Amino acid sequence: MGRLVTFAVAVLAAGALIARWADRGVPTPSSRSAMAAAPADSAAGASNSRTVSLSSGNDGHFRAQARVDGRVLELVVDTGASTVALRATDAARLGIHPTPHDYNVKVATANGMTRAALVQLGMVEIGNIVVRDVPALVHSDEALGVNLLGMSFLSRVRWTHERGKLIIEQ
Repeated sequence: MGRLVTFAVAVLAAGALIARWADRGVPTPSSRSAMAAAPADSAAGASNSRTVSLSSGNDGHFRAQARVDGRVLELVVDTGASTVALRATDAARLGIHPTPHDYNVKVATANGMTRAALVQLGMVEIGNIVVRDVPALVHSDEALGVNLLGMSFLSRVRWTHERGKLIIEQ
């Protein structure tokens, strides 16, 4: 009987040692969640968000130097514009040349009703903020005095107005 007790104790001890050894290689549920949270915490600390701050000009408008499909354009931020709106001459600088037939979108502007051509911009960048595949409207130069950064861009980023600055985040 002594041998049976000694054998049982040896099996239990071996089982405990094997279990301890196995635990080193397999994370426990609590260590798994800590490991999963670690990259997120370090990423949050590094802050993956991108921020641009725009100051208003003397006229009260916010202007942004943007890169549209690789070309620099000045855009006036307009939350009342449904889409990015480009003057035909600036669209041509981007390589966008709508035909007269393409001007088939009816648009109500501050200057009245007009027609514009719907186009797709590959990329609009403001500082380190990048938005791809942005719908835009090309207007005749007579119908549009400035290029507008409208909601087709703004709805895809976070923006706030704080203390005279427009903060855009992505």
